Amino acid sequence: MSNFMYLFRGGENPSASPDKMQAQMKKWMDWIQRLKEQEKYISGEPLQPGGKVVSGAKKIITDGPFAEGKEVVGGFFLIRAASLDEAVALSKDCPIFESGGSVEVRPVQIINH
Repeated sequence: MSNFMYLFRGGENPSASPDKMQAQMKKWMDWIQRLKEQEKYISGEPLQPGGKVVSGAKKIITDGPFAEGKEVVGGFFLIRAASLDEAVALSKDCPIFESGGSVEVRPVQIINH
């Protein structure tokens, strides 16, 4: 088994009613529960909006990323799967797709210290 990172982008609907937001959250919790039952889910968290971006050799600090951007990472999961293909297949049940978001699936590189 290997570890994989899911990076969730987009899929936010700040104008959704509280009932719709609660229904969407239930879909996420149900999906997480299924991954846990399959012993695939390791951990994950949503990210708060805002923050700072540090970039370049001069380490310039700017505000952002901004929640309005469709490419902003909104959260992550760490999962385990036998292969990248399996990790991609598991991601296809993610509720983010219902609201136009995406999941980037990345293998975690093991570094021996």
